Amino acid sequence: MPVQPVLRYPHPILKKLCNRVEKIDQNIHRLIEDLVDTMHDGPGSVGVAASQIGVTLRVCVVDVSKNRHGKENNHGLLCMINPEITGRCGLATMREGCMSVPDYTGDVDRATEITLLFNDPDGTIQEITASRFEAVAIQHEMDHLDGVLFLDRVTSIKTGLFRRKSY
Repeated sequence: MPVQPVLRYPHPILKKLCNRVEKIDQNIHRLIEDLVDTMHDGPGSVGVAASQIGVTLRVCVVDVSKNRHGKENNHGLLCMINPEITGRCGLATMREGCMSVPDYTGDVDRATEITLLFNDPDGTIQEITASRFEAVAIQHEMDHLDGVLFLDRVTSIKTGLFRRKSY
């Protein structure tokens, strides 16, 4: 499937609450393929949410397996439909970036371990526990589904937001 253009802040769709997927059909499968292709095309991207390509459905993909921070601890490619975090523990501050906010990175506090439920593309309910970088990436993408950008969670606008030197 084709790589989709990524919406950039302050596009209004990025601030919308996404709708639950009621039926997993070919349209959802195509959306997931588009998300995966778009993620792989993005420089250093480890995830993308449907809202970032203009679709307000609760679908996102994450794959930290090729990133140096996630190589040792990951579930591979996660294609998540209607994801829901059911448990959190730990807290750490990590520097985050986003394809929708390409000119900045920021320090964000996130849980270091999460448990979540989601439907996979076959409709099967999955429950996983993710930790460290993978947990952060999942929380970042799930925020997109709630209309929240990392800019909304930066620890301090004065000391925790940085202009990106290169992308």
